[in-house]
Amino acid sequence: MSAATPGAASLKSIYNALMSDRDFRRLSSFISDRCGIKLPPAKKTMLEGRLRKRLRALGLTDFSQYCDYVFSRDETDPEHVHMIDAITTNKTDFLREPQHFDYLLQKIIPRLLEVQGLGLKTRLNIWSAACSTGEEPYTLAMCLMEFVRKVAPIDFQILATDISSRVRDTARRAIYDHEKVDPLPLNWRQKYLLRSKDREKGLVRIVPELRNLVKFQHLNLLADDFGLQEPQAVIFCRNVLIYFYEPTQLTVLTRLCQQLIRGGYFFVGHSETLHGLDLPLVQEAPTIYRKI
Repeated sequence: MSAATPGAASLKSIYNALMSDRDFRRLSSFISDRCGIKLPPAKKTMLEGRLRKRLRALGLTDFSQYCDYVFSRDETDPEHVHMIDAITTNKTDFLREPQHFDYLLQKIIPRLLEVQGLGLKTRLNIWSAACSTGEEPYTLAMCLMEFVRKVAPIDFQILATDISSRVRDTARRAIYDHEKVDPLPLNWRQKYLLRSKDREKGLVRIVPELRNLVKFQHLNLLADDFGLQEPQAVIFCRNVLIYFYEPTQLTVLTRLCQQLIRGGYFFVGHSETLHGLDLPLVQEAPTIYRKI
């Protein structure tokens, strides 16, 4: 089956297309196996709405055709990428949960510097897992630059990964609506953002100095091997686990802990907890853990 441009009659069919329970089970099972995202029956309408634009793009008129199309192709097919992009949720903000960044700057970085010499003897590596459109890793870069300016010149790099190619492309461009950067302190905005020459567009861009500190790459947290070359001192994996089933959560967390140095730190979101899980982590503060 080849993609086609739908006519007016087909467009009407697409907008009125409803997903059968069978097609929902096929798609939700595939998505869960591929990237761990849980889609209970209550998410059927959401999935239907997000994939309807894929029907239009491919010239298909119902979800049964879409299932046949997707499942007849291997995982390297571009449509698999488009589908993951369509169904992933990418809610993020600059300086989201600011207490995390305060703790990082005031407690964790000085401790890693003093006890393990990270940033001086060896590079300090920080990983923003599920980085979405880049607000989190760029906030981390700003925090570390503030530490360099005010405390000590340390060597660091921020790794930012996500399964969605769409959000990674947005993150690499590093261009945001002016309203998105409002949570940042004024002096940070003045130092780390460039305003568009066309002020009516209301756009800003992260300065090149900061963009160069963040390395973006594709990564599926369900992969057996993350393929990372260096251990990480700090991992931010916030508001990700809530989208996984419990067995998948433990599998992913175990693999993430294997990437973390002894004495390294792990951050989760405000609605997440690692309590009761068999992991080499102890809680240091709300939603902040240290590897033992």
